[in-house]
Amino acid sequence: MAISADLYSLVDFSKSSLTLSLISIAFNPTAWNIVARNEYRNKTITRLFGGSTRAGCYFLAVMIFSFGIVRDSLYHRALEEQPKLALLPQPFDTLIPAALFIIGQTFVITSTWALGVTGTFLGDYFGILMDHRVEGFPFNVLRDPMYVGSTMCFVAGALWYERPAGLIISLYVYIVYLIALRYEGPFTDTIYAKREEERSKGSKKQK
Repeated sequence: MAISADLYSLVDFSKSSLTLSLISIAFNPTAWNIVARNEYRNKTITRLFGGSTRAGCYFLAVMIFSFGIVRDSLYHRALEEQPKLALLPQPFDTLIPAALFIIGQTFVITSTWALGVTGTFLGDYFGILMDHRVEGFPFNVLRDPMYVGSTMCFVAGALWYERPAGLIISLYVYIVYLIALRYEGPFTDTIYAKREEERSKGSKKQK
């Protein structure tokens, strides 16, 4: 009972901003994986853009980026309406969240740079495949640097604004990403495995 009472004193579950934030966090990876799989099978977005896979991918990239901004905005609004509590002593209350944010953003930005627009925003589901697996930084440090970096930024926000609820939301973000990766990773591997199989068949025919 004491633990429950402490939790309710640190997190105001009655705030609609908290609910909206949690919904937006779950919506993004779930929706984009569904949309991308549909695109792979039915080419819905590609057909909307007259058969241009790149135009379709860029459109999806804009949508993903825009909804990401909405998600972050809802998260910050949720933090503002949650109880405040000093989580770290000075000067670590600013140094640690600043470091986490810088490192997290570094992972996100360098991942995007390494993969390019189509590599970052599900271009492989449009049939725009990379020639080789990216193995340089930050992929030589982390398997999923973009998701890890994003989670670090959520934690940074919680610590910077001194909102315990933000740490719980950050844990939720991490769990959502883990679930998304269980579906996203194997499906992407299947796409590339199919390409290698087709290449192998093509080389045999040439012989």
